Amino acid sequence: MKILACTDGSENSQKALEVASTIAEGCNPDEVAIIHVHSPPDIAYWESLTLESDGPFSGWRERHKVAALTILSEATKIFEKKNIEAATILEQGHPAETILKVASEKGFDMIVLGSRGMGGLRKVLLGSVSGAVVQEAENCNVLTVK
Repeated sequence: MKILACTDGSENSQKALEVASTIAEGCNPDEVAIIHVHSPPDIAYWESLTLESDGPFSGWRERHKVAALTILSEATKIFEKKNIEAATILEQGHPAETILKVASEKGFDMIVLGSRGMGGLRKVLLGSVSGAVVQEAENCNVLTVK
């Protein structure tokens, strides 16, 4: 069994990571991976147009990547506590589409994610990540955690 645990750093994704680690602890999986998909806001487009190297958006991409790596680092600690080796995957794109693509390409048997992530305006604009993953996943079980 191959388990893909999803995190966005939210409280619900933390719960999902705990559940995924418990499942992994009990079934001795072939592979465990933690994925974080960051979708930079449209401001990245404006940053690309800014000619000033010290403008208001300078360094935004690097800060965003550091934050994403911190989320993954914190997530791995949950698995390390149970002596479970978990690979990390950092991707950029639409979260649901990217999670589904990675799960399919790498042959994961189970996706574990929180029922609600960061939410707010992002949810209104992008729709529910967990809902989309549940609806679109093929040949893969999906566990949503509340």
